[in-house]
Amino acid sequence: METSELIKKVRKIEIKTRGLSHNIFAGQYHSAFKGRGMSFSEVREYQYGDDIRDIDWNVTARFNKPYVKVFEEERELTVMLLIDVSQSLDFGTIKQTKRDMVTEIAATLAFAAIQNNDKIGVIFFSDVIEKFIPPQKGRKHILYIIRELINFTPQSNKTDVKIPLEFLTNAIKKRCTAFLMSDFITEGDYKNALTIANRKHDVVAIQVYDRRLADLPDVGLMKLHDAESGSEMYIDTSSSKVRKAHRDWWNKQSATLNDILKKSRVDSISVRTDQDYVKALMTLFAQRN
Repeated sequence: METSELIKKVRKIEIKTRGLSHNIFAGQYHSAFKGRGMSFSEVREYQYGDDIRDIDWNVTARFNKPYVKVFEEERELTVMLLIDVSQSLDFGTIKQTKRDMVTEIAATLAFAAIQNNDKIGVIFFSDVIEKFIPPQKGRKHILYIIRELINFTPQSNKTDVKIPLEFLTNAIKKRCTAFLMSDFITEGDYKNALTIANRKHDVVAIQVYDRRLADLPDVGLMKLHDAESGSEMYIDTSSSKVRKAHRDWWNKQSATLNDILKKSRVDSISVRTDQDYVKALMTLFAQRN
C-alpha cells in the first residue's frame, strides 16, 4: 500500500474508532476491566464496621487511637491484543473482510485503553509469532499499531491459536487483559494453553467470522480457494446435501469453540462481518460488570 493511501486509511480508522471509544465506551471499559489489584493509599481513624485486618498497628501505637489502611484500586492496566493475521482473515463477502473488522475492533479497544492511561501491546500471529509490539502508552504508539494492522504481511498463511497464548504466558510477566481476536479456524488443540493463559492473565476472546462460513448460498457451481493451504476445489452449492454438510461443519466448529471457552472460563463475543461490532463490544462490557 502506498504511503499516502496508508496515511488516509489510518486517519479514517483513527477518527471512527477514537470517537467510538470516547463517546460510547468511556465509562464501560473502565468498569469492565479492573486494575491489577488494590494499592495502599492513606490511613484514617478506625470507624465502626471497618475490617480489623486493615488496622495499621504502627500508626495506632503512635497516636493511641486505632487507624486503618485505606486501599484504592490500581487503575493502570496493561492491555495486550493477540491478533490473527493469517490468510483466512482476508475473507469477506458482505460488508467488509474479517481483517477490516478486526482492525477496527483492535483500534477501538486501543483508544479506550489509552483514555484510561493503560499501556497497549500487540502480538501478531499465524501459526508462528509474526510480530511482538511491547506495551506502551500514547496516541503515537496506537497509530503505529493501526498502521501495522492495515499493512502487515505475515510470513505464514496458517493459524494456530495455541502459539500466541503460550507466548503471552511466557513473555508478559505482570497480569494483563488480553483480547484474543481470530476466526478460530485453527490447527491443533489450544484448550490447555488458553486455560493456563487465563489463570495468569484476564483473557477475552473475540471471534470474527463471515456469514458465508456459516451458511453457503445456493448459487450452483462454486470455486473455493483455501487461503491458508492454497488448495482449490469446486462444489455444487445447489445440492442440499453439500449445503447441509457445510452447515454441520460450521456448527461443529462453533460448538467446539464454545465448549473450550466455557471450560477455560474465558469471556467472549462472536461478531459477523456484516453485523455491528459496537453492539457486541457493549454486550461484552455489560456482561463483565
